[in-house]
Amino acid sequence: MATHSTFRLALIQLQVSSIKSENLTRACGLIREASKQGAQIVSLPECFNSPYGTKYFPEYAEKIPGDSTQKLSEVAKECSIYVIGGSIPEKDAGKLYNTCAVFGPDGTLLVKHRKLHLFDIDVPGKITFQESETLSPGDSFSTFDTPYCSVGLGICYDIRFSELAQIYAQRGCQLLVYPGAFNLTTGPAHWELLQRGRAVDNQVYVATASPARDEKASYVAWGHSTVVSPWGEVLAKAGTEETIVYADIDLKKLAEIRQQIPIFSQKRSDLYAVEAKKS
Repeated sequence: MATHSTFRLALIQLQVSSIKSENLTRACGLIREASKQGAQIVSLPECFNSPYGTKYFPEYAEKIPGDSTQKLSEVAKECSIYVIGGSIPEKDAGKLYNTCAVFGPDGTLLVKHRKLHLFDIDVPGKITFQESETLSPGDSFSTFDTPYCSVGLGICYDIRFSELAQIYAQRGCQLLVYPGAFNLTTGPAHWELLQRGRAVDNQVYVATASPARDEKASYVAWGHSTVVSPWGEVLAKAGTEETIVYADIDLKKLAEIRQQIPIFSQKRSDLYAVEAKKS
């Protein structure tokens, strides 16, 4: 259960290269830097150890536990912090997943979130992408407890599905973290809007961790890793370069907002419901 009402969150907007070992070394170095700056929960971006693209997923995929997640476990323990491992391509029983592994301050694997909603879109003349060409979807909700609050996890496209955020809010999560790599079409249109929508609808903090932008990559990430308050304010936002974004999360403020605008007690459960079909 929560025992501290404030904590520092850090989002690492990593410049991802095609060299896996380099990505891991730099990610761990930036996690250490964030810890030195007082961060107690640190998140990496989606696909932090590999370029983002269906042709890369099979080549870079690992089992969990594996080399990439082992390094995250070690740095979480070394710094005694929570590490949300962005995502990596995971291979398991002949299938590939887009997976986020979370480690506690003792290095234990707390939860593994496999992206639920696969990014299959077609915006003519702008962008076409089919994650389902190589990836399989996960099929479970993913939350973990900290001394500060419960945290709910989604990956990138998962943020478009408000039902997922509502289930997490029902389960007591006060922070939702979405490692994600939006692009130059959907980024300017929807990235901040979706985060602010999820935050206000559920009166929770919402954080997104994006890779830094690489104009030469086959998939160009939007960047702009962001933290939004339950009031819908943007508390912190990166540009497009590699950087660490910090935000001090105040759960007393969250409680005040819920008291002032008590939507949870005002929902018309006689008329509608969003419910989980499995645990």
